[in-house]
Amino acid sequence: MKSLLPKPAALATAAILLLASSCTDRFTEINTNPTTYSQTNFDGNYLLTQEQLTYTGSTDFAFETWRGNLIYCATMMQGMSTVISYWAGDKYLLNEGYTGAYWERAYSEQVKPATDLVAFTTGKDQYKNLHQIARVMRALIMERITDLYGAAPYTQAGQGYYQGIITPAYDSQMAIYNDLIKEVTEASAALDPNADIPSGDVYYKGNIAQWQRFSNTLLLRLGMRLSKVDPAKAQQIATQVQGKTMTSDADNAYVLFDVAGGRATQNRNSQILLGDGGQEHYYVKWSKTFIDYLQTNNDPRLAKIAVTQLYLSDGNKTQNANFVTTAAVQKGLPNGRDLSGRPAYDVSTAPGYTTFPDYSSPNPGMTKRTGPAFILTYAESELLLADAAQRFNLTAGGGAASHYNAGVTAAMTYLSQYDATMTVAPADIATYLAAHPYVATQGLEQINAQYWALTNTMLDFYESWSNWRRTGFPVLTPVVYPGNATNGTIPRRFPYPLSEITSNPNNYATAKAAVNGGDFLTSRVYWDK
Repeated sequence: MKSLLPKPAALATAAILLLASSCTDRFTEINTNPTTYSQTNFDGNYLLTQEQLTYTGSTDFAFETWRGNLIYCATMMQGMSTVISYWAGDKYLLNEGYTGAYWERAYSEQVKPATDLVAFTTGKDQYKNLHQIARVMRALIMERITDLYGAAPYTQAGQGYYQGIITPAYDSQMAIYNDLIKEVTEASAALDPNADIPSGDVYYKGNIAQWQRFSNTLLLRLGMRLSKVDPAKAQQIATQVQGKTMTSDADNAYVLFDVAGGRATQNRNSQILLGDGGQEHYYVKWSKTFIDYLQTNNDPRLAKIAVTQLYLSDGNKTQNANFVTTAAVQKGLPNGRDLSGRPAYDVSTAPGYTTFPDYSSPNPGMTKRTGPAFILTYAESELLLADAAQRFNLTAGGGAASHYNAGVTAAMTYLSQYDATMTVAPADIATYLAAHPYVATQGLEQINAQYWALTNTMLDFYESWSNWRRTGFPVLTPVVYPGNATNGTIPRRFPYPLSEITSNPNNYATAKAAVNGGDFLTSRVYWDK
């Protein structure tokens, strides 16, 4: 074969290489591409940013946000309503591809980087705080998965690279919760304001004091999730975190998006509610149940979160600049209706039906592609503390009434973090609280109806569903729709995804057989006693 170099030149080159290799002990350094990553030069902060972003929804057109958070949870909780036929949750129909969507995306896009970050930062002094935050993030991620499905891969999840486990065993939900509580408790205690400041932190820009409050608020939520099945542990945790949880709206954790990365960096809920996927902009509305709750109570949030006349026709996705915020004209769409033409179910036969522009849509301030996705808030913290005070007779922080007032107030004031035009006036909040004071005999219903209203406005319908299953409040009237999969009852759990049959068959079969009540929408997770 003819050489690409003349022979003398080839010999000279070989001599130079030989001389270089014999005269330096920096061979590996010299011959390592400085633009590639390795264990020695990789910055774990990138993984933190990734998992914080993907916790708000997957990067592939909000796949599981659309199906899990909106199609199912939002409509089952009667926060939103629609007549779109494939929105199965509105009618308690079973679409296994939709109920399994969260599982299928969360393990690859959330659990994997969270597990990697915990492993990567273990034992590294320069990542002391990043390691503890990684533990808290993994707990946050796994809490939602187990709340939706029950028993799930946990201990062995994300261990394909580290231990060669590609078919992870399922842990019971009780075991998962015990370990989540342990992880968050230990991580919160180990956070050190004098140690590293994580640069990849989207929530708090590395503010460790805020991470401590976030961790204790998450711990409170974990503990209160057990209030039915293990009230002693719930009380112990609620007592443990007194004075350590979030203290104001400034502690709210949220991701503020941009559009520089296209779909991958846009607000997930907004993509869907703006109609990127089809007709959602026109046919997805606030539910009649939710709007009636706000309207009946003269709630000042109504004029901030709801608008009519936003889209004037099905095919036109341009928002009408002259939308209407007047509280008196807001109108919620009833759940369980369609466009089938059947008198008992077609929306045109619903009492008071007019046209779709007359029904209330989310305020455009809530659906900006660059707007925030809320993760955990001070208002949630205070309402959970109120619940704990009511159940367990705790008096710290002024007791249930004080926490209730703080929670309701924050549930209104935080709206300005969406958009300044959504600010609720302090005088209106004071008037509302005066008209709806905390009453001990009705305390749990008041507190948790407010929690439902809050999480609806946060567009965190996963959490709305979980807290409703825990408390039973507010009392919702199920819809009755032909062919529903629950015998006309509100679903309590997502069935396991069918993909597990082929990807993890033995562990899936064992877990499925162990589900109390069967692997159905009507079966219950461990803490939903």
